[in-house]
Amino acid sequence: MAKNIYDFKVKNIKGEDKSLKDYEGKVLLIVNVASKCGFTPQYKELEEMHKELSEKGLCILGFPCNQFGAQEPGSEEDIQSFCSTNYGVTFDMFSKVEVNGPNEVPLYSYLKEACPGILNTTGIKWNFTKFLIDKEGKAVKRFAPNDKPFSIVEHIEKLLP
Repeated sequence: MAKNIYDFKVKNIKGEDKSLKDYEGKVLLIVNVASKCGFTPQYKELEEMHKELSEKGLCILGFPCNQFGAQEPGSEEDIQSFCSTNYGVTFDMFSKVEVNGPNEVPLYSYLKEACPGILNTTGIKWNFTKFLIDKEGKAVKRFAPNDKPFSIVEHIEKLLP
């Protein structure tokens, strides 16, 4: 069992291996994202939050996922183009993943176990579920898809210097 998220490797949106150890000492917001979802406009707030708080140590990590209503059907190139063109996304994006089920990526298995949802359920319910990670790499809080990014800033700022 992983001690923190630094034990995981993932693939960035270009398909290159990326160790989450590269984010050591940062506060992270990990979000499963989708381009064709009712919550997709949250990209705008996520990008604004990234611009405002990245210098203080916040990193936002977007993990596209097509498991909820097939709302992320495109390729990594399509996703990157959509995010850049429509929302000017500059925060780190990763390759498409599964967050539930037998093919879920180990990172999400860890996040769901570390921060269960309502009634201790572990499954991700929809796109734009957010996990807040402290500077030691521990998952400290889960936020629902309908929790807009700006509504959780106070939780993030408590973890920043």
